[in-house]
This record gives sequence, structure tokens and C-alpha cells, in this order.
Amino acid sequence: MARINIQFTLFSAFYSPLISAMSGGFLKAEGLDPEWSVSPPGVSALEALRNGSAHVVQSALSQGFVTLDKGETPFAVHFAQVNEMDGFFLAARKADPAFAWKKLEGAELVTFKGGQPHAMFKYACHKAGIDYSKIKLITPGGPAEIDKAFREGQGQYAHQQGPFPQQLQADGVGHVVAQVGPQIGPCGFSSLATTRDWLKTGMAKAFMRAYRKTRVYMTAAPAAGIARAEKPYFPRIGEKVLADCIATYQKLGCWTPHADITRAAYEKTLDIFEYNGQLKQRYRYEQVCATPPA
Repeated sequence: MARINIQFTLFSAFYSPLISAMSGGFLKAEGLDPEWSVSPPGVSALEALRNGSAHVVQSALSQGFVTLDKGETPFAVHFAQVNEMDGFFLAARKADPAFAWKKLEGAELVTFKGGQPHAMFKYACHKAGIDYSKIKLITPGGPAEIDKAFREGQGQYAHQQGPFPQQLQADGVGHVVAQVGPQIGPCGFSSLATTRDWLKTGMAKAFMRAYRKTRVYMTAAPAAGIARAEKPYFPRIGEKVLADCIATYQKLGCWTPHADITRAAYEKTLDIFEYNGQLKQRYRYEQVCATPPA
């Protein structure tokens, strides 16, 4: 077995295609023994590529945009998609079958201060036809801080990735009232990044064989089975909650069977960051992305 080091930027059920490559035994079937970690707060997972402590990292296309905006050439390349849809949810204090995005205007929302989650959410508000500036933002920090703040009574709504909102619902603290993804449509939300040199290796080819099989598994296998295998990675989340979250993501369509980052998804991501004023120019696909090994 060859050791493959994988680092996540954020760790949640939303990134199940990469988690299940490990929990489902797909990497081991290709002779790869995975070791995984999560990047420290405030430190890009790409640093693990730079210092050689990771072979593959979960990242986002926007990382490439930031580097290019500085006039620099990205040393990392995005070679496979993880999610082709935004996977954040809106949770409210009470169940609201008649929820409309207009209700966010004037309300307090616990959310992220910046970064991609903020950019995507702002674009979703634009597509929903509401005035983002009228939302009262509460920004305590990362996912755990957002969850803690909402549980302690801050905000009327929370903006979170699964399975946080599903666990809120199971605990009777909140209720999922909306998904952000459908407002935006398919896009290059999250991806796998590495160096161009690593993509030429036999390990990269073995990884992609495993990852392609995992992506088919993610769309075909029952959510309960996927959750059962992943449960050791989520000790604080109930297995049923995890299964419900995975089933929701399957239905949402963010885990398509193909592994490639499509040009359409890439262009939509450019649209989102251009709308947010976070893009100096529309960069070519080849400046950020690469075709995964055959």
C-alpha cells in the first residue's frame, strides 16, 4: 500500500465524494492508504501542497482566481470536481413551509463574513430578487462558531453546510427552510487540487480510478449505506441525520457521476465572482483547471 495524504479545507458531509473514497474502500482497492487532515483555521490547504505534506487537497476554483488577480501563476491546478452545486442551507428557528427569500430582508442571519460561502450567498440573493443589504449579518467565524452562535440564540436564520442544519433540526433547535444551490444552479463550487507534476504520476492515475468509482457510488448507493460507512468520520453527528443530509445532497444533484470540472460550471463560477467584484478579468479555463488523468 502506498500512503496518500489528503487535506480538506472544510470537513463536512458536503464533501462526501472525497470522504467516501476513503470510507468506501475505493482508495485501498487501488493500493492507496489514505491519511487525511483539515487545514488549520486561516491557513490554505494549498500550503500542504506547497510544503509536500499533501498530495491532494479539497479546495475551490476561486483560489486560482485570487492568485491570478495578484499577477501570479497558480502553482496548483484544479483537476476534478467535488461539488457542482452550492451545498449550503438556510435554517430558521421555526418550521416554515411557506418560506420565501424575501423574509430574509430585515432579519438577522448567522453566516460567514467572507470567502466563497459569502460570495455564493450574495449571488443567490441577487438571483432570488431580494436586497442583500437589508439582511442583518452576524458573522462569528467558521462553521463551528456559526452553529454555536445559533444554538445560543443569536439570529433568526443560520446559513450552514450539511450536516449542521440537519443536526439542528434533529435537536429541535432549528428547521431547514431553503437550499442555496437551486438559486444559483450548477457551478464549480468545490474541487480537488494538486500540482501538475503529481498528475503525471502513477499514484494520480490510481487515485482517479478510485475517485471515478466513488462518484458513481455516490449517485447510485442508498444514502443510509453511505452514511453508515462515513459515520466514524462524524462522531458527533447522528447516523440518521447524516443519512438525511446525504440523501438531500443526492437529490440536489451536486454529486454528478462525472469527475471533470466542466467548462460550463467554470464559467458560472466566473459569473458569481464577477458579480461580487472579486475578479479582475475572466481567466481562461486552462489557467486554473486541468483534465484529470485517464
